[in-house]
Amino acid sequence: MLSIRQDKPNAKYVLMPRIDQKSCIKSILAAGYTPIILENELHGDELRTNLKQMEEKINELEADQIACIFSVTSCFAPRSPDKIDEIAVLCKKHNLFHLINNAYGLQSTKCTHLINTASKVGRVDAVVQSTDKNLMVPVGGAIIAAYDEQIIHRIANLYPGRASSSQSMDVLITLLSMGAVKYKLLLQERKDNFNHLKNELNKLAVTMDEKLLNTPNNQISLAFSLASFGANTKEITEIGSFLFTRNVTGVRVVAPGETKQLGSVTFKNFNSHSNSYPCSYLTCAAAIGMKRDEIDLFIKRLHKVLDQAKHTSDGEINNNTNESGYLTINKD
Repeated sequence: MLSIRQDKPNAKYVLMPRIDQKSCIKSILAAGYTPIILENELHGDELRTNLKQMEEKINELEADQIACIFSVTSCFAPRSPDKIDEIAVLCKKHNLFHLINNAYGLQSTKCTHLINTASKVGRVDAVVQSTDKNLMVPVGGAIIAAYDEQIIHRIANLYPGRASSSQSMDVLITLLSMGAVKYKLLLQERKDNFNHLKNELNKLAVTMDEKLLNTPNNQISLAFSLASFGANTKEITEIGSFLFTRNVTGVRVVAPGETKQLGSVTFKNFNSHSNSYPCSYLTCAAAIGMKRDEIDLFIKRLHKVLDQAKHTSDGEINNNTNESGYLTINKD
């Protein structure tokens, strides 16, 4: 975003379809811009990009006052990836920079296809993704990609150059050790695991009188409704902590009620990507490196926690557990 300032020194705003991740907002604020958050549209169970509102905001604020549109491909269900191709057409039409947050989308052929299509039909300037989420290396690195080599040089020239080279070494060693063939096998395994996780959650939803939310455009993350667990936000969100004490990490339980202030922006019902999503839910994901037996163990532990939560009269779950084996069921 700082490199964009060289071309648009008077720009004040960054337009972003709502994504409830603090790092996205903080990056806009750190670059000295004002975030303009666009509320998503609800289609069935799925939250999708509001393109009409986006174009209205472009016309209202005027293109020369807008630094870029900040879109996202990989996100937590029930939010779907943004309509990257249609956003790219808008950016080309209004001569706007288009920055894409592809956090863990490198492992998804759906996300990479969206980006490649967008680059052909419209404008894509830079794409940012994490190394740990996509390449199974320690946290701390990012990959910046662009279709124009000069954009990469401009971004690199702004970088102060005082960080460690260990992240680049981690990626190089990992890629050399697994090779292209093994990495492609891992990508296919992730797809198969996603379908297995989806099927098992569907079965569990029938058992618990809930439903797996229908989010066909999100091919990494899944959302499981918690509508029958009442309206007490504290009790619902405690389901996540009970899973954590059973050595399940990464699951996110979302219930209405939390308000978050980030800079000048107030997020109502923070974490749900919407001011008024109709039900509480939990999210989980099938990320690269996950194994099928880990999914089966996760479903077993989730079933136990939900069953106790539903049938304990005082709303308290027996939190004494001897579960062993750590599971990570999401990538944030």
